[in-house]
Amino acid sequence: MASNFRQNLLSLLCFWTLIPLFLKQSMAVDTLKAGQSINDTQFIVSATQKFELGFFTEPKSSNFKYLGIWYKEIPDVVVWVANRDKPIINSSATLNINGDGNLVLVNQTGEAFWFSNSSRSVKNAIAQLLDTGNFVIRDSTSESENYVWQSFDYPFDTLLPGMKLGWDLKTGLNRKLISRRSQMDLSSGKLSYGINTDGLPQLMVREGNKTMFRGWPWFGDGFRRSRSQEANFVYNTSLEISFSYSNDPDNEPSRVVLDSSGFVVHYVWSKRDENWHSSYTFEGSGCNSYELCGNFGLCSSVLVASCGCLDGFERKPNQNISDGCVRKDPETCRKGEGFRKISNVKWPDSSGEFVKIKLGTQNCEKECLNNCSCLAYGALKIPGIGASCVNWFGKLIDIRFNRDAGTGEDLFVRVAASELESSNKKSGVAVVVAMVIISILIFLALISWFIIRRVRRSARGILDKGAVMIEALIEENELEMPIGLIEGATDHFSISNKIGEGGFGPVYKGKLPSGHEIAVKKLAERSRQGIQETDRSWDKTVKIDERRRSLLNWPMRIDIIVGIARGLLYLHRDSRLRIIHRDLKAANILLDSEMKPKISDFGIARMFGEDQTETKTKRVVGTFGYMSPEYVIDGCFSFKSDVFSFGVMLLEIVSGKKNQHFFHTEHHQLNLLGHVWKLWNAGRALEFVDETLRDQIEEYETLKYINIGLLCIQGRPEKRPTMSSVLSMLENDNMEFISPGRPGFYEERFEWFDADSSPPLDVKLTSSSNNVVTVTLFDGR
Repeated sequence: MASNFRQNLLSLLCFWTLIPLFLKQSMAVDTLKAGQSINDTQFIVSATQKFELGFFTEPKSSNFKYLGIWYKEIPDVVVWVANRDKPIINSSATLNINGDGNLVLVNQTGEAFWFSNSSRSVKNAIAQLLDTGNFVIRDSTSESENYVWQSFDYPFDTLLPGMKLGWDLKTGLNRKLISRRSQMDLSSGKLSYGINTDGLPQLMVREGNKTMFRGWPWFGDGFRRSRSQEANFVYNTSLEISFSYSNDPDNEPSRVVLDSSGFVVHYVWSKRDENWHSSYTFEGSGCNSYELCGNFGLCSSVLVASCGCLDGFERKPNQNISDGCVRKDPETCRKGEGFRKISNVKWPDSSGEFVKIKLGTQNCEKECLNNCSCLAYGALKIPGIGASCVNWFGKLIDIRFNRDAGTGEDLFVRVAASELESSNKKSGVAVVVAMVIISILIFLALISWFIIRRVRRSARGILDKGAVMIEALIEENELEMPIGLIEGATDHFSISNKIGEGGFGPVYKGKLPSGHEIAVKKLAERSRQGIQETDRSWDKTVKIDERRRSLLNWPMRIDIIVGIARGLLYLHRDSRLRIIHRDLKAANILLDSEMKPKISDFGIARMFGEDQTETKTKRVVGTFGYMSPEYVIDGCFSFKSDVFSFGVMLLEIVSGKKNQHFFHTEHHQLNLLGHVWKLWNAGRALEFVDETLRDQIEEYETLKYINIGLLCIQGRPEKRPTMSSVLSMLENDNMEFISPGRPGFYEERFEWFDADSSPPLDVKLTSSSNNVVTVTLFDGR
């Protein structure tokens, strides 16, 4: 017994001796001193556990090893990478501080893959990971922020609060974000986001040397009329020209990312639902597209982006809009020339080759007139200097009207004398005409007010008789239509114009006097399926027999998928009224005589403001099988909710089967979404394709569409792509496949009905504060 006791005591002592060795591998410190190193099993953690530095592999199944920084509590989000363009392959890795005080990253043979290359050496060097996410080298004997080197000066694709973009005189660096080559490839892509410091400073996204889109020119302390409270601007030509932003008031983690498709997205972390939410997206679509309207063009965005010409300019016949405009009167620099004022615009590109700044000058008009090459001018006040002038030469490109009155600038464009003369002649007549028009408008307004008031008062009384209700979904005057106009468009709701019937009543097609086609839902207390529809929906095409379904070949299905994507992108991004449909499903995709898709039924759609990305409702309305999990469970919906529904439809179109009706003997517990994910992971995705298409498809293209569908139906909304990214992938013939995450409602299979039966598809869910959900079923829709 004594012998056993001594043996156990010896084992215990050996165990306690080994504990420090185990702790050494897992202990978290925020510093690395000269002579110390960390290997690929160790980490450095900032003082308050916000950020972590260490080694990781990307893709995770690969042998590519990187040194990077990520959020400790959100490890999948990497914010900085040291050796992005030179990964260590098939080897262990070590980070240490050499004798010059530089960080060096080496593999197991001692080959250097990255080093900090600081401008000056420090004897007592120490590397420290700060709570800002900045990895710095400093003198260990000094607590000052006089860093020898810092990772913030060498950005990845992410801008963190307090991190700066732009030029720093002390270091000679012009800091910018560089995109990844793809979502899974960390190496430097072609896109960059930074400040053009030549001329008026402008934030720009460029592809190589080509400008894709740019922000508003700024000077002094920032954008003159539209400065964000979180944005910080510095303009000091002897010190720095930089842009940075502060953390949000709630001190939640946030980041700005330049993604591989060229979007600049500001993400904020929500502790409540442990999710990243995009609070702002800066992208080169619509009027933001740099060369959309060309030289002397003017972009305006109401419902869609449209190009016009500046005053005194016109477009040549049969000319592309990107070719710009030319002067109506080519004779310039003559007596009598002057300027036309254009208010509330984004100033033209203010790069150095196009612009000159006259400091302290007050008479900007005279300055511009004295130079025959001057095309336009603008006036600004610079802090500490006073009134100054900006003159443009060579080109006036990338001008747009600003949506919000009072947030744009005044631009004075040089026009020929003949233009001013003709304008003066017209002005006298215009005053008389204007007085007559104003009188007529006042009279018509009074009549319209009485008519609208009478219609609104009578609406409630006639609702039970099946009258049409135009719900004030979007408060825009141009969308309000008198009932008489709708009756005329639908031929008084003629049966010949009926295109279907849903849970809330029949739907009619119509044509306005302008030629625009519309669909009108007529509310009814009770409804049943009506006569045979004159238009078909994808829902009807899926349900027909195999022989008729085979008539819809693979190219037709591709056209339908791309058409739906384009329509949805218009609703989400290009329309002035940014709209979330909330009820995207096969039955709401109408196919015209040419089999082109039309998105219909906006009865429960919601409009979002320009900076709004998501909201929450207590009344969930939609269709099972198409609703996203965050919408069904928590009532949260966003543009990503529509993306989920689109992904379901895409997979239905490819497979020729419906999600809600799907049953497979191999995966009997899974719905359509779970089934295709299983097949994808097993390398059998082509088995998912509609049997009638097997001899028409090309392997890569088919897998691409399935991959995009799987990316859209991922359970977490932040993992799903935006519709602009979806369309870009659909039109990319060389898309690299991306590993999709687990779908939403992966194992949803409820035995409410037999596999061959047809359950009701439409539901209205109403959730209350005590998490009770009421489900109401409808007959059809």
